[in-house]
Amino acid sequence: MQTGLSVSLSSQLALDRRLTTLADNVANSTTVGFRATEIKFNEVISNQRIADVAFVSEGQEFLTTRSGGLTETGGLLDFAIKGDAWFQVETPSGPTLTRDGRFTLTDAGELVTLNGYPVLDPGGAPIQLDGENGPIALSADGQLNQNGQPVAALGLFSADLSGGFVRAGNSGVITTIPPEPVVDRVDAGVIQGYVEESNVNAISEMTQLIQVTRAFEGIAAIMRDSEESMNEAVRVLGGSK
Repeated sequence: MQTGLSVSLSSQLALDRRLTTLADNVANSTTVGFRATEIKFNEVISNQRIADVAFVSEGQEFLTTRSGGLTETGGLLDFAIKGDAWFQVETPSGPTLTRDGRFTLTDAGELVTLNGYPVLDPGGAPIQLDGENGPIALSADGQLNQNGQPVAALGLFSADLSGGFVRAGNSGVITTIPPEPVVDRVDAGVIQGYVEESNVNAISEMTQLIQVTRAFEGIAAIMRDSEESMNEAVRVLGGSK
């Protein structure tokens, strides 16, 4: 019976973690550049004398790689990535990856995010432009041009999330393994005048949220019943002496 409670508890811990990620996904279903969090669960087998018992691990988080829909804005400093790559910006927490390409220029000509964080070029340096040097045009490979001349380049970076990651802000990600600049890849590019919406399917996430909540409540009921049965057994056995 104790084993049954332990198995139920492991399931609750896993479901609680999934509830947290689902709630976060739903909350960010309209966040520009947001990528949904999923969890991969594994079974941990415990060798018992009578039978094998399967416990549920808490799971490993990963980001879905599907792209969000593109919305046309017409803004010269709105950029969207096509393919599996990221922009990199400098934040107080360090270099951070993001798919949110809504940028602006400071009075000093520095390209920054809406939060004022510098946008980085392929070499990891802040991008500097001249706001008085004409409209900014973008090449498919991320090169920024003014008056037909290249003046800077948007950095596109690949992210290896296998070593772990943490969220930074609404759509930012900081990886344990340092990202690498994207070089000579035809499957990753950037377009101007568009932004990428969240890749969260709100209806699907809400459905899963309801299902996981019901599963959590069902396990809680089983644990209550098991505890009541155990207490009853203690009373019966204690009274038989």
